[in-house]
Amino acid sequence: MAVLAPELLEKLACPACEHRPPLRLQGDYLLCDSCQRAYPIRDGIPVLLVEEAVPAETIPTAQESQS
Repeated sequence: MAVLAPELLEKLACPACEHRPPLRLQGDYLLCDSCQRAYPIRDGIPVLLVEEAVPAETIPTAQESQS
């Protein structure tokens, strides 16, 4: 599970959405609740490239990753 500083997380926004909604941390991904994209976090670095995003429903939830 990725760890990001709260100060960094509050500054990050979805690059695909015109109104730049905030992202939320879920496991090793940053999720946009507006467009349902999940951006990976690799080696502690958020990859905020639209072409690297995956559909949010394809990533494991917190409960699934603990099982």
